[in-house]
Amino acid sequence: MIESLITIAFCLSTALTVAILLLPSQYKPTSDPKEKRSVQILVLGDIGRSPRMQYHALKSDPHPDIESHPDISIIPIRPHPAYLQTSNKLLFVIYGPLKVLFQVACLWKCLAYTSPPTRWLLVQNPPSIPTLAVSSITCFLRQTRLVIDWHNFGYSILALKLGPTHPLVKLSIWYEKTFCKMASAHLCVTDAMRSVLKKDFQLQAPILPLHDRPASHFQPITDPKARNEFLATLPETKDVRPLLESGSLRVLVSSTSWTPDEDFSVLIDALLQYSEQAVAQPRLPHILAIITGKGPQKEMYLKKIAALETAGKLKKVTIRTAWLTVSDYARLLASASLGVSLHTSSSGVDLPMKVVDMFGAGLPVVGWSRFEAWPELVTEGVNGMGFGSATELLDRLVELFDDDQKLASLRAGAQKESSRRWDDEWDPIAGALFGLT
Repeated sequence: MIESLITIAFCLSTALTVAILLLPSQYKPTSDPKEKRSVQILVLGDIGRSPRMQYHALKSDPHPDIESHPDISIIPIRPHPAYLQTSNKLLFVIYGPLKVLFQVACLWKCLAYTSPPTRWLLVQNPPSIPTLAVSSITCFLRQTRLVIDWHNFGYSILALKLGPTHPLVKLSIWYEKTFCKMASAHLCVTDAMRSVLKKDFQLQAPILPLHDRPASHFQPITDPKARNEFLATLPETKDVRPLLESGSLRVLVSSTSWTPDEDFSVLIDALLQYSEQAVAQPRLPHILAIITGKGPQKEMYLKKIAALETAGKLKKVTIRTAWLTVSDYARLLASASLGVSLHTSSSGVDLPMKVVDMFGAGLPVVGWSRFEAWPELVTEGVNGMGFGSATELLDRLVELFDDDQKLASLRAGAQKESSRRWDDEWDPIAGALFGLT
């Protein structure tokens, strides 16, 4: 049997700590029994925020906790100096190139020296700088086949910080379109993204849409009593447990990275308006909004929420933030009444993984729908509903929380969607590409 390795380079923190993980896997035999076939997976980003790449790595032996997997070892690489991390636009132009040079050195050491040669290198994009350049050179020298897994476009995310006309954004567009042509094949998250890559990037290599699907630990909880029992164990429900027990509470969940591409003020404004309307219409239930995640704008919004609570403007709304374990987060999604996605899509052709996870747990979703790829994920009125403003989100909340049958119908649609899993999507596409199926 052929010996094989899946090697993954992950960033373990926002300070860009990179790691190497080795995962044995089974591959098809080739004509040369001594040949080693392997796939290396490269990610620059928080390992906890790269579920799709973890699913790639764990495909041959699914496991909900990659860090505890017995066949995976982690080799950390130094993070860049903390002073190179800045939100100031002027300093970013100065520090950005220095940060890139540091990352180039770390990646080159990681890919060219620390890790063994591989048959394939699967690279998450974005970030594209410096990943695509270093990966392309490494693949050329090691005779490795490069595959890019497109989650979004690096230049469109950079444009959120600097603006679409900034010279660095234009340089990023050229860079991304140039180095992506070095790849032997491409995976992407939507059909709409495939069209952009084909038309605007003029790629000749195969482009294979591989839609995100939930991991196995996201499962529906069909018994309402079991859902309430779990919710009652959470510290975030302490102040509203009487409402939970009486059935006059609806639990809303939103996972956010607290970044500019998710305008959290839309949800706050909608909840503020809901509170006002619910006071005038007592039949509307109390909402407990549990917000999970970490990010740069969190403190700013927490201060805004605290000010609204102090002013007494959230009479029938309670907002709490939480940081949960993987298993508790999955159970929270399965136990909540409704999920909310505020992802606005910088490119218009990517999709939020959080909605995939919500569907995996059988949770219906309302989400920002003003981008091209939204219908590839959500079937309107079947498993979720879209909105394009705080007022539209308010309308969705009132419509669903004032009509238990309509909410139950969406939950049934989400539970049906939960049957579509990563293995079913991965095997005929990525599995065939890497010779695993």
